[in-house]
This record gives sequence, C-alpha cells and structure tokens, in this order.
Amino acid sequence: MHPPTPRPLTLLLNVAHALDHLFLLIFATAVAAIALEFGFTRWEDLMPYGVGAFVMFGLGSLPAGRLGDLWGRRRMMLVFFFGIGMASLLVALTQDAWQMAVALTLLGTFSAIYHPVGIPMLVQRAKNPGATIGVNGLAGNLGIAAAALVTGFLVQWQGWRAAFVVPGLVSIACGLVFMRVAPRETEPPAARARKAGADLPAPLLARVFAVMTAAAASGGLLFNMTTNGNVQLLTERMRGIVEDPATLGMLLAAVYAVSSVAQVVVGRLIDRVPLKRLYLTIALAQVPLLLLAAQAQGWWLYAALIGVMVLVFGAIPFTDAMIVRYVDDRMRSRVAGMRLTVSIGISSMAVWLLGPAVKAAGFGTLMLALAGVALLTSAIVSWLPGDAAVARARAAAAGATAGAD
Repeated sequence: MHPPTPRPLTLLLNVAHALDHLFLLIFATAVAAIALEFGFTRWEDLMPYGVGAFVMFGLGSLPAGRLGDLWGRRRMMLVFFFGIGMASLLVALTQDAWQMAVALTLLGTFSAIYHPVGIPMLVQRAKNPGATIGVNGLAGNLGIAAAALVTGFLVQWQGWRAAFVVPGLVSIACGLVFMRVAPRETEPPAARARKAGADLPAPLLARVFAVMTAAAASGGLLFNMTTNGNVQLLTERMRGIVEDPATLGMLLAAVYAVSSVAQVVVGRLIDRVPLKRLYLTIALAQVPLLLLAAQAQGWWLYAALIGVMVLVFGAIPFTDAMIVRYVDDRMRSRVAGMRLTVSIGISSMAVWLLGPAVKAAGFGTLMLALAGVALLTSAIVSWLPGDAAVARARAAAAGATAGAD
C-alpha cells in the first residue's frame, strides 16, 4: 500500500485547480475595461479574441495527458505553474487585440495541463475518490469566484493589467513551493508494472468514453456560456438596482461560492449513490431554472442564477469520477487528455459565440438555447451503463479470463 498524498501537496494541487479556472476567466471578467482601452465600442466585439485560450485548453489536453503518463506528472505540474504564470504576465503587456489573442492562446495552452495531469495525480492514492474530486471541484470553483471578485477589485483599483499580473506572480510562487514539497517520481505512471484500478471490458469502456466525452462537451458548452457571460448578464439584468462593478463582482463571487458547495456534496454522493441516476437528476434539473433565468430580472434573476450555477457546478465531478472508476491509473492522464481535447474543443466555441449571440439575440434567447443544451446532456447521460450492467460485464470478463487460465 502506498502512503496517502501528503497534505501540503494535496493543498497545492487544489490551489492549482483554483488558479487554472481563475486565469481562464480574467479576460471575460475584465473584457469591458480592456475593450475601452483597445478602442472597441462594445465588449461583445472583443470577446471572440479570447477563443484561442479555450481552444488550446482543449487541444492542449491531449499532449499534456500523454506527457503526464509518459514523462511524469510532477514535471508537468511544474510546467503548469511556471508557464501559466509567465503567460499571464505576457497578457498584461499586450497593446492591442491581436497581441492579446496570441498571449491568451499561450495562456490557454499552459492551462490545458492541469485537468489531465493534476487531478489524476491527486486521486491516484485516494481512498474515497468521489469526495476527493468534490473538494478539488470546490477549489476550482472558488477560483471562478475569485476571478469575479479579485478581477473586479483589481480592475477598479489598478486597471485590467493588474488583474493578470497579480495572479501570475502567485502562480510562479506556488510553482517554487510545489518544487519543494512534491516528491520526485521514481518512474512515470505508464512505466509501472502493477495495475491500479479495475478493468472494464473494451466495448463497455468505449461506450463509457463516448458518453463521458459527449456529455462533457454539452455540459462544457453550458459551463463556458454561463461563466463567461454571467458578468455581463448581471450587469444588464441588475441595471438600476446594482451598477457598481466591484459590487457586481461580489454578488457574482457569492453565486460561485454557494455553487461550489455543490461539488463537495455531489462528490460525496458519488461514493454512495449510483452514478448514472445522480448525473441524470442533476442534468434534468438544470432545464426549468434556465427557463426561469431567460425571463427573470433583478433579484429574481439573481436567485435563478444561483440555482443554475449550483447545478452546473454540481455536474462537473462526474467525468473525472468515471475516469477514476473505470480507467487504470497508468493511463488516466492520456484518457483524460483525449476526453478533454474533444469535449473542450467543442465547448470552447462558446467563447467565440457568446459575444455575437448576445449582440444578435440577447441573453433571454441564449438562456433558452442553454435549456436545450441541458436536455441534450440528459439524453446523452441516459445512455451511460448502470452499475449493475458494469458489474455483470466485469464478472463475465473475469470468468472468461479464469476459464482461459
């Protein structure tokens, strides 16, 4: 038996998740201030320049996952901390929209490392992986809350460039600490001789992979559309009630902080409740709240937004839980990388579509479309094999292996 992951290392891996999501949302949070400085009359016209970060967040996951298994997860996490920190400092130096597009794309490339590398590193020795994933999800969502809160204050205090500089320096500092506390790997995960995780028959594994990828793509579209658009949605729907950017940032941070608790609750439930039933319930519950958010104004919109984000965040742990439950640890980073490349590559289009969609049709129509996306996610999840079917397939595979011996 291997000893559990040291607490300082667990803490840093969770902080890394928070930083990952924070960096990806700084641009969306500060886009109005950046647009003003770069000479854009509307923030919607600048928003498509940030799509490169989210495209690379998906495409970069494939080589990142492969390197995590074959080269080492500790090394890749060091590349993450230092790379994303330096890229953020580079964004702060940009002088026009195209320079920013290039710098954000580089930032997205380094941000792609965390999910296929950091999460498998965190859960490889976990006794209760669902709970571990839930806490890690809480950390990631607190990063989203910090993006809303910290970016709003930094933009108001020192300008949008400070909103990239401060987190960049924090990431570099975390990398220096990680270098000291993370034990060196004696061998990369792919070189281990011993399996670490129950095998699933190939046809059923392919089905699970297809479901997790498709559901993550549709769920990721919903996640990206909401988290990247919530600042402007609140600004529009709270006009005349709350208009101070810092106060709006605090309100949105509160939404994310409350919603983040859902990750911990769902993580614990995953260890106790059939995964398919739980996932399907959360996906279906998103629909009526999105329909309400499409029409609501003022504080009613704020209440609906809390409900929407609780369920959107609550759906996040499922794909990582499926990888832990069905995939051997020696190849988890590669499987996660492949899944992320496809799903995030598709859902990243949300960033490119957000500005033009809101400009053309408004937030009401956007929320109606997202309700349809939630229904699509539910349909995809319904194809996931249940726990009983998985147990029967594993028993049949074990019996066939024993018979061959």
